[in-house]
Amino acid sequence: MDQYRHILQAAQARITEVDPDEATLDSAVVIDVREPHELAIGALPGAHAIPWRDLAERIAGLADADTPILLYCAVGERSAIAAADLEDRGYERVASLAGGIKRWMAEGRPTISTTELGADLRHRYARHIVLPQVGAAGQAKLINSRVAIVGAGGLGSPAAMYLAAAGVGGLTIIDDDRVDLSNLQRQILHRTADIGVTKADSGAATIAQLNPHVTITTCAQRLSSANAEEILANHDAVIDGSDNLPTRYLLNDASLRLRIPVVHGSVFRFEGQVSVFQPYAGPCYRCLFPEPPSPELAPNCAEAGVFGVLPGVIGTMQATEILKLLLGVGTPLVGRLLTYDALEQSTLTVRVMQDPNCPACGDEANPPELRDEREYC
Repeated sequence: MDQYRHILQAAQARITEVDPDEATLDSAVVIDVREPHELAIGALPGAHAIPWRDLAERIAGLADADTPILLYCAVGERSAIAAADLEDRGYERVASLAGGIKRWMAEGRPTISTTELGADLRHRYARHIVLPQVGAAGQAKLINSRVAIVGAGGLGSPAAMYLAAAGVGGLTIIDDDRVDLSNLQRQILHRTADIGVTKADSGAATIAQLNPHVTITTCAQRLSSANAEEILANHDAVIDGSDNLPTRYLLNDASLRLRIPVVHGSVFRFEGQVSVFQPYAGPCYRCLFPEPPSPELAPNCAEAGVFGVLPGVIGTMQATEILKLLLGVGTPLVGRLLTYDALEQSTLTVRVMQDPNCPACGDEANPPELRDEREYC
């Protein structure tokens, strides 16, 4: 105990502590460093739950060295020690909430708790709420999140359904195509009766049946340099379920401009890939593939074929990565490319480095201009 007090006093002597009335939750990454069993009493709105002893390993996916970070615990002790440790690791703008959540609550400030979800939502998301890594605070974060799904086809279908089932409160479905009979072998958002209907509208109808608490926005347009930023703005993350290279490159560049993470997925015959492109925190799509290949080197599903269940596997992985990003749990596939072989039922994850000379993400101060790559593909 004496050693703990010595460490605490040394930490408090050099870190920044902010009073509750000075705390700005909207402009900082807020992290609850309490243990999972302590979260039941409530949490600060929008906080990421990471126990203080795990913080050093998991902070990289949430904040850079110059990102404002606000830590809190029960009374402000563990958060002070954690703040000092982060400073030692090079994080320059870390603060601890004085008095912790107990002082915050004593002063009548807002928190998120199970009772605020309502009986129906507590029942619907009960298996989430009992998970220490999610809890009521995490579920509330999902409910208050918005995700854009680019492509309501093979990848977007399972991703949309699992995100809706998980309680992501706002989904935007972006697809200018219409349901065709050949889609039904793998695109589970759609039914035979939907043939001829826009995929955005068909998908919205399916999701509404699955979870009426989800707000669905449809966009039956193809992303272009003229509309991408407007359509994708104000979303927390994006699913890349597109089936063409021009859209993938455009989406990559728009995400860098908007600083919105993209969870990429692709399928080809019996193989699939998943990665997370977190703007300026890891490589982007152009770091992997600087320029589109020629059309003969990149056949689409209609030309090459795709195993019907494969998009379900990859799309579900994409939904998993989205939920991890929104909740601030686990280790996202930032800087890693996961490949899946359905015939061998095997996976391989390879490390991908950020290209310092990348024309898209190499200069954070100058994000790329949007252009339509159609003429290059």
